[in-house]
Amino acid sequence: MDVLIERTITPTDDVRSLIAELEDHLAAGYPPENRHGLALDAIFQPHIQLFVALVGGAAVGCAGVALFADFAELKRMYVRPPARGRGVADALLARIETATRDAGLARLCLETGDRQLAAIRVYSRAGFSRCNCAGSETPGPRSATWGRSMRLAMSPRGVESQPRARLSSSLSAALYAAAR
Repeated sequence: MDVLIERTITPTDDVRSLIAELEDHLAAGYPPENRHGLALDAIFQPHIQLFVALVGGAAVGCAGVALFADFAELKRMYVRPPARGRGVADALLARIETATRDAGLARLCLETGDRQLAAIRVYSRAGFSRCNCAGSETPGPRSATWGRSMRLAMSPRGVESQPRARLSSSLSAALYAAAR
């Protein structure tokens, strides 16, 4: 199955539908005070990137990443039930990891409900482990916080590379001089 991951910058009908389904799913297992997901309008802020997974042109999942100064946080990950177990979650996570690395961040965190066993299996398989890395939300009693270190791209000389936009000109010059 070919999964196409596209970034969306506006709340399309597909995004609205996916987030509504996610909310319905979570509401069936958690009271409102134990649900901490971003509202639809809060997803489309400059520091958040949202991706939609498409199979055969149909939206089957979504995931976002909030990029903070020293870590990234996975947001609103959801895969429609008929598409589960077919690599969609892995494709979304891979895209989130790329966005995290591209931002020069070395830590990716998430908060999920402790009853989200399938999601926890996906995160565990992807190298996440339980931690106290609460991001922008305060975890509740039904929350499980997970995190993982992101290996940044290595240059041929073994120096971790960062996107140029995150480096000051003096640091860029120092790195250039050290590499010579």
